[in-house]
Formats: sequence, structure tokens, C-alpha cells
Amino acid sequence: MAVSDEEPVLIKRPQSLDQMSVAELEVRIEQLKAEIAACETEIERKKAQKRAADALFGGGS
Repeated sequence: MAVSDEEPVLIKRPQSLDQMSVAELEVRIEQLKAEIAACETEIERKKAQKRAADALFGGGS
């Protein structure tokens, strides 16, 4: 089904921090911490992959 040019496009805009309740801010912090942990895990995975490649091909910096 094609979207008509007359239909509004709904965009969810994030709330500014001052509009959020304490509970909402706490939830947001936990989500951000989880995202940071996922990024740190991915960084370590990539570093390990590079170390393995360096060991195999004799590279290193």
C-alpha cells in the first residue's frame, strides 16, 4: 500500500531531559549504560580479532 502525499509523516522526537520525570531519566540512564556496555563488548571483540590477525600475519603497531 503506497503512502499518499496527503498523509502526515509522524516523527517521534525525543523529549528534552527537563521534560522527563525522574523515573524516565533513570530508565534512560539504564538504556544508555546497556548501549555503552554493548559498544565496549564490540570494541573488545574487534581488538581481539585484530590481535589474532596481527599474530597470524606478523603485523602489529
